Amino acid sequence: MTESTTRVAIVTGATSGIGVEIAHRLAADGLTVVLTGRSADRGEAVAAGIGGDVVFVRADLTDPEAPDRLVEETLDRAGRLDVLVNNAAVDHTGPLLDVPAAEVRATFETNTFAAIACLQAAGRAMRTRGEGGSIVNVTSRLASIGVPSMAVYSASKGAMRSLTTAAAVELAPWDIRVNAVAPGMTRTPLYDEWLAAQDDPAATQERVAGAIPLRRIAEPRDVAAAVSYLASPDAAYVTGATIPVDGGYLAQ
Repeated sequence: MTESTTRVAIVTGATSGIGVEIAHRLAADGLTVVLTGRSADRGEAVAAGIGGDVVFVRADLTDPEAPDRLVEETLDRAGRLDVLVNNAAVDHTGPLLDVPAAEVRATFETNTFAAIACLQAAGRAMRTRGEGGSIVNVTSRLASIGVPSMAVYSASKGAMRSLTTAAAVELAPWDIRVNAVAPGMTRTPLYDEWLAAQDDPAATQERVAGAIPLRRIAEPRDVAAAVSYLASPDAAYVTGATIPVDGGYLAQ
């Protein structure tokens, strides 16, 4: 296979919410984008909606062999891998002292263990190619603050925040940059569903936005813009960083 000169990105969890917007943005930036998720129907629809040089590869990343297969298929189809966006995640809420062990494990399987495996598989491919690369982990503002009922989710994202700094140092000799974006409250289908379930959605939205210095909920495009920067050559000297995309919430 003749290697293309077009940069190639994998975006995990790209069938809904922030992942869809990240895929759109990287495609608009001129990258070949490989989307992955569990739903073939949604994945194919997203790929068709973006158009251009975008493909979908169905994968359940909690399958121990799936991350390696995803990277191998990307290399087979596109000939190279330059960017990994570790975005796939599941939400979790519940009183910490009552959370069943099975729920803890399931949350970490997707949010932490699968993301680590994807980083390893992509990092090995980038190291072998010898031209560096960019890995962007999507963490959360909850990796840095405590919120009742969110402890398990926070811990899974906090692990990825720590992994980001450690991996950045360890992979630097191969010019593989590892960074993170930490979104705050973002207007995704999951947020809309949560808001609609509140007794007074309008008052709840006003209260949530009022706690943010910029006085608004993030849009998925805000997060995608930060990912775009970290994935780009403009961030060639940035590694080990976490960019909060939270309207100033953590700065308070």
